[in-house]
Amino acid sequence: MSSSKIISGGRVVTPTGVIDADVAIEGEKISAIAPGLAANANGATVIDASGHIVIPGVIDVHVHLALPFCGTVSSDDYRSGTRAGARGGVTSLIDFAIPFAGESLSEAADNWHARAEGKAMIDYTFHICVTRFDEHKDQIAGMVERGFPTFKEFMIYESEGWQSDDRAMFGTLEKMRELDSMLLVHAESSRVLDELIARAHTPEQMKKYGARLHGMTRPNFIEAEAIQRAVKWCEVTGGPLYIVHMSTKEGTEIIRDAKARGIPVLAETCAQYLVLDDSVFEGEDGHLFGCCPQVKKPEDSARLWRGLADGDVSVVSTDTCTFTREQKAMWQGDWTKIPMGMPGLETLLPIVYTHGVQSGKLTLEEMCRKLSTNPAEIMGCAPQKGAIAVGADADLAIIHPDRKFKVDPTEMETNADWSPYDGWELAGFSRTTLSRGDVIVDDYKVVGEEGRGRWISRKSAGPSKLKRNN
Repeated sequence: MSSSKIISGGRVVTPTGVIDADVAIEGEKISAIAPGLAANANGATVIDASGHIVIPGVIDVHVHLALPFCGTVSSDDYRSGTRAGARGGVTSLIDFAIPFAGESLSEAADNWHARAEGKAMIDYTFHICVTRFDEHKDQIAGMVERGFPTFKEFMIYESEGWQSDDRAMFGTLEKMRELDSMLLVHAESSRVLDELIARAHTPEQMKKYGARLHGMTRPNFIEAEAIQRAVKWCEVTGGPLYIVHMSTKEGTEIIRDAKARGIPVLAETCAQYLVLDDSVFEGEDGHLFGCCPQVKKPEDSARLWRGLADGDVSVVSTDTCTFTREQKAMWQGDWTKIPMGMPGLETLLPIVYTHGVQSGKLTLEEMCRKLSTNPAEIMGCAPQKGAIAVGADADLAIIHPDRKFKVDPTEMETNADWSPYDGWELAGFSRTTLSRGDVIVDDYKVVGEEGRGRWISRKSAGPSKLKRNN
């Protein structure tokens, strides 16, 4: 056997279980998985993984890089964002191509391609956002043919020009059924949310409660009612649905019940909803944690963890949308003006490994399904991505089972000058990251070339592509 690289001596997480084996790489692909391959290296570069775990590269299916939003532009672009991802073991990401005023879906995709080209270190693709249904509905089929089988609609953000109403969601879900594609939905109930915000938006309330109003005006029913409504449109149309960044226990119950009835719906949660709660808004820097939807209560986090283990929640992502302290300071005491979003690419795997696997909430295999295999299958990237298997892209991360690092924003690749997890001790940072066979992180340091990342063309996507009921 001729190989260019062999990863030797690690515990390898494969689709059929964890095994002690070597992984051979020829060019960009995995060519063999078996014990003792390094003994006949025949000139191949041997990467020592003894005492380490070899996992499939993480796929973050929900990021926003260089996004114009909330009166500014998110500070991680495709250069810093993909470097941060690589250090965290992320080897592929999916951003959201949003049409600007008057633009077609194809023009939106072109715009996002231009953001990534020459900067991205890891592979990438986009969900296509349908923001004006009457204009965009006849363009959806062409985007599927172009390799984009996933679309997104927002139930909020009317002021940004992104909001879709029930009619638009209904019509888009009909298109998804017709085209074997999938609709991603940001589920929050806009009109009631707007009313709750308006009631609290007074100088007296803002002085008294500060950033806590961000959580106080977004009670759990704001998300739960919207998820229930989206699920109903999914049920009656048969169009595959995926709920993004689910944050509530009530939402998890709705998804569980819908899946039990055979409705073609799946849901993701994000790392922040698993480990943070709304007490973060009480501190002096509480405004930094403003994201949408906001972090909730400990009981919501507990239900989301159970949902991951039970199969109610299929994916963990980040919703990375990075803003610096200076950008966050735009709020000036008014929580409605906080640029909403947090950095997350660099810490996704460490958070889920430390607080999921090490704490016993997830097995190692379950973690890899939620971070790699399920994302690839659901989003139409498999079998190219998402698993350590012969013929798949050699996208791999090598992590130490115990070694921890203290999160320090000054030493991270993100452009953020703060972290939601500042000072936390986390295991699971990638010692070595490989993207299509190239070593892009070595000894915990980024060594890859900017611009080497490629666009991923995808085929049909949705619940039917998920091989397991999890």
